[in-house]
Amino acid sequence: MFRMWGKIWKENHLLKDIVIECEDPALNRTRKVYYCLDEICYAFDLGKPIWLEQNKKEFILHDKVRFYGDSFIESVDFDYLELQVIEEDY
Repeated sequence: MFRMWGKIWKENHLLKDIVIECEDPALNRTRKVYYCLDEICYAFDLGKPIWLEQNKKEFILHDKVRFYGDSFIESVDFDYLELQVIEEDY
């Protein structure tokens, strides 16, 4: 099972969080990440963030990424959206 934790932070306080699971064995890791991101954004009523080069590097190194306001097309009322892989099937 693949699980991703999505968290919205503002002024060092956790405002919202959710854990999304993806159990589709036909999907590769990248597609599972995008599936979970889509579900997290839907649950938080957010537009999808833009993956900047720094976001990609951070996620590859740490299985964790932060999307700040400049990653979103519309303005957001939080400091950042954090995604973290918490369980991964190999």
